[in-house]
Parts: sequence; C-alpha cells; structure tokens
Amino acid sequence: MIAATLAACAVQRGTPPDEFTLSILGTNDVHGQLSPLRDRGGLVTISAYVDALRDARAEDGGAVLVIDAGDMWQGTLESNLVEGAAVVEAYNALGFTAATIGNHEFDFGPVGSKAIPQDTRDDPRGALKQRASEADFPILAANLIDEETGRSVEWRNVRPSTLVEVAGIRVGIIGVMTKDALHATMTANTAGLRIAPLVETIREEATRLREQGATIIVVSAHAGGDCTEFENPMDLSSCNMGGEIMRVATALPAGLVNHIIGGHVHKGIAHIVNGISITSSYSNTRAFSRVDFKVDRSSGEIISRDVFPPHSACLLIVRSSGTCASPSDDESETANAVYEGRAIEANPDVTGVALRAAAYAEEIKEESLGVYLESAFEHPPSTESPLANLMTDALRERVGGDIAIHNVAGGIRSILPQGELTFGSVYEMFPFDNQVVVLDLTGRQVREIIAAQAHNDGRRAGFSGMRVFIDCTNGQMDVEMKLRTGATIRDDDRVSVVANDFLAFGGDGILTPVLPNGGFDVDDSLPLTRDVLVDWFRSKAGSLNPDDFVSTDRPRWNLPDQLPATCSL
Repeated sequence: MIAATLAACAVQRGTPPDEFTLSILGTNDVHGQLSPLRDRGGLVTISAYVDALRDARAEDGGAVLVIDAGDMWQGTLESNLVEGAAVVEAYNALGFTAATIGNHEFDFGPVGSKAIPQDTRDDPRGALKQRASEADFPILAANLIDEETGRSVEWRNVRPSTLVEVAGIRVGIIGVMTKDALHATMTANTAGLRIAPLVETIREEATRLREQGATIIVVSAHAGGDCTEFENPMDLSSCNMGGEIMRVATALPAGLVNHIIGGHVHKGIAHIVNGISITSSYSNTRAFSRVDFKVDRSSGEIISRDVFPPHSACLLIVRSSGTCASPSDDESETANAVYEGRAIEANPDVTGVALRAAAYAEEIKEESLGVYLESAFEHPPSTESPLANLMTDALRERVGGDIAIHNVAGGIRSILPQGELTFGSVYEMFPFDNQVVVLDLTGRQVREIIAAQAHNDGRRAGFSGMRVFIDCTNGQMDVEMKLRTGATIRDDDRVSVVANDFLAFGGDGILTPVLPNGGFDVDDSLPLTRDVLVDWFRSKAGSLNPDDFVSTDRPRWNLPDQLPATCSL
C-alpha cells in the first residue's frame, strides 16, 4: 500500500495537470527608476516580486510573462547619463519578455550628447535603436509607421509583435503607442514617422497572430486610462471610460484580445472592459500590475481569470499596518514584504546594475547648489503649484524674457525635497535635455496660445510674468493679458517669450496655434533648461519656501468656473 501510494504521488507530481496558471506581470512608465525612491519602487524592488512569482509558478507548473508598456529609460540621472543603457541591462537581468516603445523613448535623439540631430549625419533615433539592439527581449511598435515604406518601422530587434511559447501554448504580444506619442516628445527626433490607429492595428496584428496559433493575445499599449477603485474588476463606475485605452478596448472585436497592459498617463487600472482585462500601475515602479489566467493545457483556451489591483512595490513593510516602510521607520517595527507566501529578496543581478549606475552618477547627483528648501516643493497638482510657479519664474528671471511658458503638467516629473538642494534633485524634477528657446511673438499670437490653453483643463501651460483674465459672452472669448508692470499686452505688441525646444517643435500642442511649418527656429547656442534652473538656484544662496511661490491670492490664470467648449476668440 505504501509503495502504491508513493508511486501515485510520483505520477501526480510528474504529470502536467489539465490546466496551469499563466501570470502576466506588467510595468509601465518606469522612467529610469532603477533604485527605490524613498519608501518604494525601483527595478531592484520589482525584481524581488518577479522572482517570488516565478518561484510560485515553478512549483505549480505555471508560467510568468513580464511585459513593459513603454517610457522605460528617460527620467533619472542614473539612466539618462547612459541614455537608458542601465535600464536595458536591468531588464535583461530581470528577464523581461517584451517591451513597447513609448513617446519618451525618442527623447535622447542621436547617440551621444546631442538631444536632436544637428546635421545630416545624425540619426534622430540613434539612441533608441542602440538600446533596442542591446535588449535580450523584443521591442514592440506595431503602429509606429515609417512614412517612406508605409509599414511598421524595421529596426534591429524592433517589430510589431512577438509570439512566445509558454507551457506548451502560444501567446501573442502586440506593442502599440498612443495616437499622441509623436507630439509628446522631441518632434525633431520623429520626422518621417506617423502613428497608425490603435484599434485597426491591434485588430490586424491580433488576427495574424491567431492564424499563427496564438490562443492568448496580450497588448502592451503605451496608452492609458484612469480608474480609482479596484475591488471589483467588473465595476467600471470609478473609471474614465473616455480614456484612450478604454475606448480602444471597447472598439475591439469581442474575443480577439484577452489582456491589455496600459501606460502613458500614470494612472491605475485593474478592470475588465468588453471582455478584455486591462491593467496599469501608475509610474516610476511605485507599483506593478498583474493578471492570472487559468489555461487549458491541451487547447490553450482560457478557463478563468483573476485581475489584481496595482500592487505597491516595497521591500520592507510596517508590521502593524502592512504599508511600505520608509527609511525613517524603526527597524524593529518593519519586516520583509511577503509575496506569494515568500519573503521577497531583490535579485542580485538587478541590484548590481542599479548599484553600478548609482556609483557612476553619485558625484554629479550629490553636488550641492547652495540652497536650502525649508519645505518640500511638491509635484504640481495644478498649473499654479509653488513648484510650477518657481520653475517658470526662474526661467523668466534668468533668461530675461517678458514672459515664460512651460508645460508644467508633464514637464515636471518629481518633487524637490526639503533640505539642502542637490543637482540630482533638480535633475529628477526636470530630466529632459530641452534647450531654452526665446521667441519673439506678437501680442495676438500670445493671445491665441492662451485662448487655446484655456480649454486645456487639467494640463494648462504654466507661465510667469503676466496674469490672464478670461471672460466669455455669447461664445466670444475675451482675453486680457497684463504684464508684471501692469501694462496690458496689445495685439500689435512684441513679446519676448521664454520656452523650450520641445514646445517650439510642437510638443504638447501648447504653441500649436501659432506654430510655423516645421516649428520655430531654435538657437542651438542657448543652454539647457535644466542648466538655467541650476544657475538660478545657485544665484539664490540661502533658503526658499514654497509659501513664497503660492499664487492663490493673485492667480495667474483667471477664468470663469464654467468655460463653454464653444467659447473662442
């Protein structure tokens, strides 16, 4: 009897079950975050969760796919100094299955110090192509079209989709990016490219993969949406169904696509739309997303599905609350985070990559700028946060224009922490190699820019040097612009406007109402925006307080509570 029982157990362990679990772990908008930031995040931390999940699936005969939805490289000094090479090395060590190109993958431009091409020998996508060639996993871009060929771009290790075999079944993975991708990066680096419609591209590529034997289709989309409640994936009441990825999922044929990993807008999703599970996990590796499929081993068909809420990525937790532990917490009150029943531990290879990158950047990062911040300048929740006002004020004052305009909603990427200000903190706040641009515009042109931005609720441009008063009567918009001197800007006035080359080439559509074909001329001799900010901080020598940059009493934007969508100049 004992022998028979042991034999039965051996058969049970050695025989594949009729079904297995396929776990798909997603990241998005990593933005170069190799190491933890304060209490959580970093690819180092993500690696611990990936390894724990892989161990769990190895025990039950399942499989894990790790997929990224774009904006991998741009964002931290450790990554930017090497144009994203450290992040690719970390992804290789972590064992990513595939990743999608996002809009910020174009930011580095040619290989080397040039952010945009300056002569015909410069390849505007040189850095992106170099990083893609170094990846041990495919880089996906199905709807990124080369206008010369009319087909998806054909670069080394860049393809529309990939077909992988896991546990005996085939999974197709498609990469797409937001329709606005080429307007949200350095447009000088995207000349000759266009974005094909997402729904049409996904439908065609998914159909082709199905014909090649894929029984599960995953879309890695650098396009997003927004939900706030995650208890029930079928409950869409907290979701903005007008978000791009929600509209895409709704428009796809039922049953064609099984799962979408979203990104771009730095929001959370863990929901099912039109039979498609969609996950997204904010940004900067603060969290990761996950879906588990129970799959029939013989047919490859999906039996059931579990959609998990975005999971905070932290190595240590506070015992009493289960929340991520910060460096200031008492060690006796903390413990290793546990995932899949395992105390997690960072992958040593990924940790090694992060440590080498940090050591390379440390001297530059720790350079003091001679300024003490009495309180943290928080990431702007609005156009006129103290940090947004500080940034536009600094650019205007240092460069000397009448006004400064900046895309503060997307152009500011991190807080400035309390304490001695370092170069590294300024870099994390503004990691882009954008050059300063000084534009000579008419008052009428400035008025047209402001009129268009008035309707851009939530992402309005920030500015310094003037106050704007907007009224609307019978659909007619009245825009009054007053300089700091109190003078009113008239249509025939000449106005010196400090901006950056991202905006001058059409970025974020801020200058679009007055943008000439090909964008404004850019003076390559002008400094980087970040260097101007650093110089401004150095000139302050003392302390700065966020309260000194609050504009609540004298708001720069003054609009009606309800501005009709039809209101125009």
